[in-house]
Amino acid sequence: MLKIVKTSLIIAATSLTISNAAHADVNEALANICTIVQADDKGELRKKMRRVQSDYKMKLRDYYSGVSCNGNSLIRTALVNNAVEVGTLLVKKMPSKDLQAPEADGKTLQAWIAEQGLQSNPISTELNERI
Repeated sequence: MLKIVKTSLIIAATSLTISNAAHADVNEALANICTIVQADDKGELRKKMRRVQSDYKMKLRDYYSGVSCNGNSLIRTALVNNAVEVGTLLVKKMPSKDLQAPEADGKTLQAWIAEQGLQSNPISTELNERI
């Protein structure tokens, strides 16, 4: 009986260590994603998204809400920096229901775009077509 308890504790401790390490690795993998979006580097963003998906089995919708670039989401960052190629890619990769959902500040993308006066931005046009 004592062997079973010891084995269970070892397995539990190992799994907690592994899950914490995996979480830290995902954060490291996504560390420079804001820089990539600001630079409008579509090819590098595709590589980053592919790597995160293959290494951690996470799609864009899984980590989109957890990434903040100076208080903005990835699509908002693309809009502010006029990163049209990256912003368009992000809009196309996100499910339309997630594009309609309020973000961290409680505003939807469309409401935020209207508030910022960015309706003429090509990313905004792509967003409106998707929704």
